[in-house]
Amino acid sequence: MTALQLHSRLDAIWRNERGWRGVLTCVNHTDLGLRFMVAAIVYFAIGGVLAMLIRAQLASPRSAFIGPDLFNQVFTMHGSLMMFMFAIPFFEGLAMYMLPKLLGSRDLAFPRLSAFGWWCYLFGGFILLAAMAAGVAPDGGWFMYTPLASKPYTPGINADVWLLGITFVEISAVCAAVELTVSILKLRAPGMSLKRMPILAWYFLVTALMMVVGFPPLILASTLLEIERAFGWPFFDPARGGHPLLWQHLFWLFGHPEVYIIFLPAAGVVSTVLPVMARHPLIGYGWVVGSILVLGFFSFGLWVHHMFATGIPHLALAFFSAASALVAVPTVVQLFAWLATMWAGRPQLRLPMLYIGAFFFIFLLGGLTGVMLAIVPFNWQVHDTAFVTAHLHYVLIGGFIFPMLAGLYYWLPRLTGRVSHGLIGRLGFWLIFVGFNVTFLVMHLTGLLGMRRRIYTYDAGLGWDWPNFISSVGSFVMAFGFAVVLIDMVLAALYGRRVVRNPWRAPTLEWAIPIPVPSYNFASQPRVESREPLDRRGRLTAQLAAGEGYLARDRDGLRETTGVDIVSGRLHEIVVLPGNSWLPVLTAAATGSFFLLMLAGLYALAPLALVAVAVLAWHWASAIGTRTDHGLVDAGLGEAAPPHHESVESPGLWGSVFTLVADGTFFTSLLFGYAFLATVAPGWPPPVLVQPSLLAIAAVTVALALALGAEHGALSAIRGGNARAAAARYGVAAAAMLAAVVALIAFGWLGLPAPASHAYGAVVWVLVAYGAFHGCVALLMLLFVRHRLGQGFVSAARTVEPLVARQWLRYGAGVILLILVVTAFPGAGSWRW
Repeated sequence: MTALQLHSRLDAIWRNERGWRGVLTCVNHTDLGLRFMVAAIVYFAIGGVLAMLIRAQLASPRSAFIGPDLFNQVFTMHGSLMMFMFAIPFFEGLAMYMLPKLLGSRDLAFPRLSAFGWWCYLFGGFILLAAMAAGVAPDGGWFMYTPLASKPYTPGINADVWLLGITFVEISAVCAAVELTVSILKLRAPGMSLKRMPILAWYFLVTALMMVVGFPPLILASTLLEIERAFGWPFFDPARGGHPLLWQHLFWLFGHPEVYIIFLPAAGVVSTVLPVMARHPLIGYGWVVGSILVLGFFSFGLWVHHMFATGIPHLALAFFSAASALVAVPTVVQLFAWLATMWAGRPQLRLPMLYIGAFFFIFLLGGLTGVMLAIVPFNWQVHDTAFVTAHLHYVLIGGFIFPMLAGLYYWLPRLTGRVSHGLIGRLGFWLIFVGFNVTFLVMHLTGLLGMRRRIYTYDAGLGWDWPNFISSVGSFVMAFGFAVVLIDMVLAALYGRRVVRNPWRAPTLEWAIPIPVPSYNFASQPRVESREPLDRRGRLTAQLAAGEGYLARDRDGLRETTGVDIVSGRLHEIVVLPGNSWLPVLTAAATGSFFLLMLAGLYALAPLALVAVAVLAWHWASAIGTRTDHGLVDAGLGEAAPPHHESVESPGLWGSVFTLVADGTFFTSLLFGYAFLATVAPGWPPPVLVQPSLLAIAAVTVALALALGAEHGALSAIRGGNARAAAARYGVAAAAMLAAVVALIAFGWLGLPAPASHAYGAVVWVLVAYGAFHGCVALLMLLFVRHRLGQGFVSAARTVEPLVARQWLRYGAGVILLILVVTAFPGAGSWRW
């Protein structure tokens, strides 16, 4: 096969369909990544317009530009769009677009999951924008604190729009996190060990892992508050055993790690672009990787940093204050690595380097004010003032937007094959840089003078007049700067000077791909032997285009890419990816209908949407797999590997593991909430405890033991080649799991107190519902594996689906037993048959 024939056949396999059908069924990572980034930029523009409205209102005392109700909606939507609809989704889009190209892969591990996440993000954003257009946008702040967001104080649907819309978007974020984690660990070019991974991949990996663990507490908080608003279960009502600080704990368990979730990808861009601009490899690669890991770990121990003024005990204040100051250490390690790289190299003051220099200046100031806020007495003085607003923007704009603009200008030739006009680009940079500092540097003083944030007006003569006016002028200068950058980007994409494939002479694999990007990325995949695989002569680029790498063939029209051992990077399996499909958009629509029905108050119909999601998920899983054992398949370059269906470390297994990690974090956060209320909330111990039925407990325990034993026997029968016995045992396991779910519901129905009377009853009912839901998930998986066994998709060699079902069965059984313990034992004195 000639190189031209190879490219033609690969394009026929990987390309999208034409027209609207192709738009709706696309699963290609390049297209989806671009969609995420473009949509995020649109949301950024909308959030920027809202910011201009805020600054216009605050430019002068007693301004009548917008009233208090509209102002509350405007500042809430500004913060929500910037945090949830711009920063995280833009990172997701950049990661989706770049990672396979950086790693020498043809796509991400779960293309349809990427598409599902895109549609969830799009539909969730539409809910927020439609509410804003209708005048019922959220108005309780982007943090949605209780009791302000509770039903008595926000009786309309404004808060429900935030809770349901943002939760819908967070589903997209968790999907992206699992997708990116598994892709980085498994879908790399052979030879790319962890020690040879591009530094940007390390940043993306730690960020994705933080999202897996960081987003479930917010999803839990939103779920509990929506249940309270819809059904009156008092999780946050102190009159009935709840506590409003529970919301703050759960929110900031997400909120503080999110700061680093936003910062780390941007720092990764700096660590990628700066060595190219300095013409010297990154110094301290190992130290930088270590600092990323430490920073990701530390970020989860700082959430009380945002709650110093809420009456936290002194010992906790001391601990979290010290931790908040110490987190600067791993950040400084990266800073010194960047400075050392510039010192050792010969930096070129190109446009990307200008943005990196601005990042150093602005983020350093934001870090210094962060250390100031970590000191408790100072924090008490400036808490909830404009000083905190200024600090937040110095960290997020300086730590995210400036590096991302550096990355956009750096990868613009990769995206468009053209470069921007230098004069227009530099004009945009200076307008943004000057406008930003004029806006927010002065705002520190406004806060020190005592101006509270989130107020829509103020009286003259307080000393706030001129700082607010200066900040407003600076904000409009900054807005003009962003407009100039957008114009520059559009002009560059349409009329910019064409450049060669790798104009920066960068050493990473994304520059080995032709422009425009083929649907399959690489005609053949490389063997990586160093951290900088590209040489200046472009020999590897030519070899890959000529088919002198891995998988330089068309095997039965399959979408294939290499899967590797996580640590060593050795070729481990050939991953067969699914093609274009309607299932992601249909599943996202069904999921969205659940949230819309909840928003409309049609609670009785909402479960029907979940049934539709389950049916579509069944079809989704049924559409993949093979009925044939292939054994070792030639991969090229003298190596062979099995298809991933026959691998013991399939991407699907790892995807299930990280999904369970996110699920377990949700459950752990729920147990934390239970313990917090029992320890801190008024009205505990509750007037009525659980009165557990020993018969129901025994029935649940026996049924779970039977399900686990039958499943173990079924998998043993599969490995022994006895499909009939395996099918029978899966049937027994499914029946036992059904019995366990029924017995668990009976346990709750017979012994749990009313959920609306006290927070204790509400929490234990949520625990039981969580256990029953996971019992149902395990039941469906057991039935699915039995179905697939009968169709010939499971064999002694192809055990991925039974192993995934085992993971979820064991997790479900474990959480159900733990739920029985934590709910039944407090009422041990009232046990009955």
